Amino acid sequence: MQDASLTRTNLRTPKAAAIAGMLFSLLTVAAFWLFWVSVPAEPQDAGSWLTENSKTVALGLNLIPFAGIAFLWFIAVLRDRLGELEDRFFATVFFGSGLLFLGTLFTAATVVGALLMAFVAQPKELINSATLHFAHAAAYSLVNIYMVKMAVVFMITTSTMAIYTKFVPRSLALLGYGLSLLLLVGSYYARWSFMVFPLWVFMVSLSLLVSKSSAARLSLK
Repeated sequence: MQDASLTRTNLRTPKAAAIAGMLFSLLTVAAFWLFWVSVPAEPQDAGSWLTENSKTVALGLNLIPFAGIAFLWFIAVLRDRLGELEDRFFATVFFGSGLLFLGTLFTAATVVGALLMAFVAQPKELINSATLHFAHAAAYSLVNIYMVKMAVVFMITTSTMAIYTKFVPRSLALLGYGLSLLLLVGSYYARWSFMVFPLWVFMVSLSLLVSKSSAARLSLK
């Protein structure tokens, strides 16, 4: 019983959430950077990127599942850390937006992955075809409309809970509000704007890790 209690205590530490959040941030930034340098933004593109950059896109797709697992772990440990302080209303929106974010991310990755598999089977038929344009437009809409909106909701609810529970500094929570507004507006004009979400998660994770290290140093004194 004592060993089980110690294990659960270790799982509940901010260090677990911090590591998971940082891993999600790094993998997500790497994956989307590979997509952005390989795939044109316009869904009307003829599809030359399939011939030239399919291996790079496939590498990015292989990072997505691991990023998703890390993000899910980040949510779980963060909720467990809040414990009884977690408000049911915000907890529902927080948890739901996180799951919907992952769902749209995985769906978009599945569409692109299916496109790569279809290209391998019939490369000439797929180039500049209606199927290509449909799949590209579907992935574009999932990422730039639905996934971004869920990321914004997640940032707002997490920032709100942070203000009330103080699990991260208030300044970081207020920064989350500002960055969520930037993401909400900027997603229509700049492809890079989505980067603010994983970078914000990284800052939250770093704050949790620093607070854990500070608490450990104080306990040794």
